[in-house]
Amino acid sequence: MKDAGLGILYVGMESGDDEVLRRINKGETWESTRSALSKIRQAGLTSSVMVLNGLGGETLSRQHAINTATLCNETQPDYLSTLVVSFPQGEERFREGFGDDFVPLSQQGLFEEIRVFLEHLELEQTIFRSDHASNYLVLKGTLGRDKQRLLSQVNLAIEQPGAVPLRAEWMRGL
Repeated sequence: MKDAGLGILYVGMESGDDEVLRRINKGETWESTRSALSKIRQAGLTSSVMVLNGLGGETLSRQHAINTATLCNETQPDYLSTLVVSFPQGEERFREGFGDDFVPLSQQGLFEEIRVFLEHLELEQTIFRSDHASNYLVLKGTLGRDKQRLLSQVNLAIEQPGAVPLRAEWMRGL
């Protein structure tokens, strides 16, 4: 594929937590994603990984953040981005895997989850973006170099609401 001109592969990891992946019926596991990303690196291709902030809801938020960070640490993607989970066609189908367990994260909960995710990331040279239209808080940097700066932005958004510019709800493109 590389010889044919393919340079970058986009991987919708969504989560590195097997329970979350099972509940959303992703058809992938922590290990299958790790294997795929390792093969991409071995082939000399660039990887761009997408993670869904809020995918585990309140119940699975912490384990979703930590296990996803652990998978990213193991695979060291070239690019990493977060988007906020959304339900443009309603939550009914999504809830089938969660039942009554799924409670969507509030804006504050999303910030707390991204903080846990960033705290657990140990990346060497990954370009990080949390600037998709679905994100309230725009974050951009290179991990690990900018980890503390990004955590400071998230902490400020949590501890001093209004001190950090946020994307207005109508601008989120959902």
